Formats: sequence, structure tokens, C-alpha cells
Amino acid sequence: MAPTIRDIARVAGVSVATASKGLNGKGRMRPETRERIVQTARDLGFRPNRNARSLTSGRTYTVGLLTRNGYGRFTPALLGGVEDALSADTCSLLLCDARRDAVRERHYIDALTARRVDGLIVTGRETDQAPRVGRDLPFPVVYAYTVSADPADTSVTVDDEHGGRLAVRQLTRYGCRRIAHLTGPPSYAAVRDRVAGARAALAEEGLDLPDSRVVYGPFSEEMGFTHVRRLLERDPEIDGIFCGNDQIARGAADGLAALGRRVPDDVALVGFDNWTLLAASTRPALASVDMNLYRLGRVVGETLLASIDGTVSPGVSRLPCSIAVRASCPASTGDDPVWASDAPLVPDA
Repeated sequence: MAPTIRDIARVAGVSVATASKGLNGKGRMRPETRERIVQTARDLGFRPNRNARSLTSGRTYTVGLLTRNGYGRFTPALLGGVEDALSADTCSLLLCDARRDAVRERHYIDALTARRVDGLIVTGRETDQAPRVGRDLPFPVVYAYTVSADPADTSVTVDDEHGGRLAVRQLTRYGCRRIAHLTGPPSYAAVRDRVAGARAALAEEGLDLPDSRVVYGPFSEEMGFTHVRRLLERDPEIDGIFCGNDQIARGAADGLAALGRRVPDDVALVGFDNWTLLAASTRPALASVDMNLYRLGRVVGETLLASIDGTVSPGVSRLPCSIAVRASCPASTGDDPVWASDAPLVPDA
């Protein structure tokens, strides 16, 4: 026979009302009492009756996640964080992909509204501002990674400027003084923010990043391979390169090898995204800024749950990055390079 709330109350030594509040995260009680109730429910194999919960709370315990332009390699980490945050509230997640189609997006919004979801998460592949999904929706909306153009909405994204600062600080700590930047198209907000962060960090050291040492292009290995050679032909004194993503950095590493330049002894490299598979297979292993997308997903999920409970946080929250230190730019000139795919994330000091 399936355990009931009364069984949990009896074993945990509390009243039925207290057991119910403890399981639902409601009411005031000592943390150890709440933990005892939750652990008792786990030990007994308790599964809440969703229909009963919905009747008493007015909720469906479902949340929609709408991606506007498809799923990419950033999606699994962000989605994992969202799911873990929502699981604390036993929420189910409904995934929708609008594929850059406004009609499809409207269809999904209508379908989620008909299903009476408790809330909606909207995400995309860029951090640029995007139109809001609609007005007067019957549920709260949180924008994840992408940012709503309406400042009254709630958006949680990456602090790309902080990431640019981290990358350059790693290069200067290693001893680099003449730093260049290979990056993606300047039409992207992330690209502009990372350049701004890099320049700010260099200014703190009394150094600069002139336009002549910033190269824009596609986010590709070919871009890194081609332009690192051109950069060094124009300015052979460059001793550090911050790349706008790990694909560019992988191409730059190959280009430097073709030129006979040693990494990091002659030119140190730092990438962006911490695409672990690519960073670990680059030779030498690639130091890279990590956007901490799993953590971002958790914050988004927790923010949505708070909004569902009535605590809304309008505006844009930008979460800091970390850096995975690997052999292409070790912690200091005295360190032996460690070719590790599980390099620790080092927070900004």
C-alpha cells in the first residue's frame, strides 16, 4: 500500500499539517524539522498526489520552456540546471522549439496557456535583446540567456563583460603584455561586451587593446587559423591572444603551430565557452572562460518558482563567469602545464 501523508507525519513525529507544509516548502519551521520530513518521505517512497495538490494549490505543477531558435550545445547544461531547480517543486517541464518562426511561437504560447502551465522560461542562442513573447499572459515569464527588450520583464543572462575581464586577467597574470583579440561578428551583444571587458581589464594594468589588434569574423576554426597568421605578420610582438570562442582558439592554436610559435611560451591563448571536448583535445589544452550555464539554469528555475509564488524580480540579472585554467595559459610562468580535461573553475578574485 502506498504511504500517505499521515504515515510521514507519524514516522517523522509531527502533525499532518506540519508534514504537509514541510513537503510543500510552506510555513515556518526549523530547517532540521523540514529536512526530517523530506527525508522521511524519501525513505517511505512517498509520491505526492498531483491531482490533490492541484486542487488545493490551484497549480498544475508544469512549466513551459520555449527556445526561439533551436537547441544548441549550450542547451543541455542550461536545461539541466533548470530541471534540477524545478525538481525541488516536483514540476514537469514542457519543451517547445519555435525555430525562429513567429507563427509557431504564437501556437506554443496558446498551447501552454491552454494547458494552464504555472510559468514559462524563454531562451535563445544569443544574449541580445529580443521581443517579449506576449502581453498579459496568465503566468510569469523568465528569460534565460536571451534578454527581453522590455525592462519590466525578468531576464537572467551571462555577464560577458566579466568573462572578457577574466580572460585578459589570466593572460596578464601569465605575463602577457601585448594582447590581441580574435572574435565573432560585432553585431552580437556578447562580442561587444567581451571586448569592453577585455579593454577594461587591460586599462587596469596600464595596457591597451587598439582596434588594430581586434579582429572580427565568423565563430569558426578557419577564422582563428587564418587571422592569427595575419595578426602576427603585422605585429610579431603579440604574446597573448584572447579568442571569442573555443573554435576560434582551436584554429589559432593550429595557426600558431604552423608558424612555429610555441603555446604558451611564445604566445598564450585563452578561449571562451569552455567547450570541454574541444578544449581538452586542443594541443596544448585550452584555457577557457566558462559561462556556468548549469548554474544559470538553476538560477532561472529558482527565479521562476519565486515568481510563481508572487516574488517577481524585474530587470536583467547578469551572472559572473569562471575560467578553466589549462596548459595554453597556465596559472603562472612557473607552473608546469597540466593537460587536463577536468581543470578546476577559478572564480574571479
